[in-house]
Amino acid sequence: MTTYALGGELVARALAAQGVTTLYTLCGGHVMPIYDGCLNNGIRIIDFRHEQAAAHAADAHARLTRNVGVAVVTAGPGVTDAVTGVANAYEARSPLVLLGGAAPLKTKGMGALQEIPQLGLFQDITKVRFTITQTEHIPDRLAEAFQIALSGRPGPVFVELPFDVLFNAVEPPPIHPRVAIEPTPPALGAVASMFELLRAAQKPLIIAGTQVYWDQAHNALRELTEQTSIPVFTNGAGRGTLPMTHPNCFKSARGAALREADVVILLGTPLDFRLKYGQEGWNPQAKLIQIENDPAELHRNRRADVAIVADARLVLEALIEGLHGLRWDAWLARLRLLEDQKNEELKRWMALDDIPINHFRFAAAINQFIGEDTLIIGDGGDIVAACAKVIDLTHPGQWLDPGPLGCLGVGAPFAIAAQHLHPQKRVLIISGDGSFGLNGFEFDTAVRFGLPIVAIVGNDAGWGQIRTPQIQMVGESRAVATALAPTRYDRIVEAMGGYSEYVEHPDDILPALERAFASRKPACVNVMIDPQGMAKTGASTPYIV
Repeated sequence: MTTYALGGELVARALAAQGVTTLYTLCGGHVMPIYDGCLNNGIRIIDFRHEQAAAHAADAHARLTRNVGVAVVTAGPGVTDAVTGVANAYEARSPLVLLGGAAPLKTKGMGALQEIPQLGLFQDITKVRFTITQTEHIPDRLAEAFQIALSGRPGPVFVELPFDVLFNAVEPPPIHPRVAIEPTPPALGAVASMFELLRAAQKPLIIAGTQVYWDQAHNALRELTEQTSIPVFTNGAGRGTLPMTHPNCFKSARGAALREADVVILLGTPLDFRLKYGQEGWNPQAKLIQIENDPAELHRNRRADVAIVADARLVLEALIEGLHGLRWDAWLARLRLLEDQKNEELKRWMALDDIPINHFRFAAAINQFIGEDTLIIGDGGDIVAACAKVIDLTHPGQWLDPGPLGCLGVGAPFAIAAQHLHPQKRVLIISGDGSFGLNGFEFDTAVRFGLPIVAIVGNDAGWGQIRTPQIQMVGESRAVATALAPTRYDRIVEAMGGYSEYVEHPDDILPALERAFASRKPACVNVMIDPQGMAKTGASTPYIV
């Protein structure tokens, strides 16, 4: 006797075969068969209050598992609501797979409920986008989506699933095994050129970016820097791949290092605004070695002297072997001196007892609190910029932030995925008050699913990263569209069923965090900070264009 399966069942079987354990969604009639399939295949469903949040959560899931993260949204406004999450994942190199419902094929173009052209929305923010037009093709096409999302430069894929394709019942075709991506070795000629540059170098430098995390190259990075004394700066998801407490890891002296370095090794780090496009502030005579998984990033904004498309771990292992016996101890010592000098100023800011609380004193209390079992989500402007200067990350994947798109609102969605995946860890969101307002309602989701995430909100009653330079430019009387109310976000979370703390004195931050996590509820610690705090320390973050 032939057994038939709905299209939604085939979707769930394909997800389970890929090792997907959780689906992030907001319900919709177009995609209902997928939910039923997930129940049959042991896939957890976490439903959000906004599709953008579901997409963000799937992005975080992808990053934390180094596998695809999957969000399902209904047709029309469900798909459009998720676009921002997909764009953020694209810029952050995260293999999010968005499954979007669509009007039935048989009524396509006739004006069905929630029918709009959807593929074009993702033209420039996905690696590929397509419609599955036959139920029998679901396993093959989803395996293709997983392969594309994970290969080369990881990134999002949009798959459109029409209503009738999901509801149609067919004899089940075979399900593909889990997609596995083989690492790309570096070309021998490029490796030889890399060795030639480094053997002649006096002041080499490594900037370890997101690819180091995805390629699980952290052990090789540590071995290389300890063997050679090459200084390391980390960038993007590369933060934590070398502990920031390691003597060869630097944060504060990057500008000075780039002015002096004669060879810069970029490991999966784009030459974007974070590195001044490889131009301003760099030693003009510096040689550039660029290792990438994305050929399109090679020579972007600055021509590389050696450009390699390869797995970061394999490149680092080649360097370990090829640079055996070479050390740059004097250069490391000079950078350590410059770093320590910069940190003396930072320590003064961290010790401020101002009321309202200064951003860096806020950050110092958080740094005192976190441990190996803490996962941190950065979601804000000035408050996250200050914390990034202070917080000492110690292992890969400990820190998540939006990435280069600078998309606010990732805090609660990222945290929900992180807490779901790591129930034994403490998940802390460092949030600005502005960013909290974008997806703060997802604390309702955290309460419903019993996920005890904690947000510590730096509340300056404004969009501080924009308001501070705005006031400096045009004066407070003409500063518009950047002021907020000193809202009690803690009470909002409490009203949803969570735990709340309100803090006005810097000495109260650490005890409030301890109580919030001890509550074992989703919690908000609302900390009133100085609207002029960054300006007073001379650390205002410029709005970069």
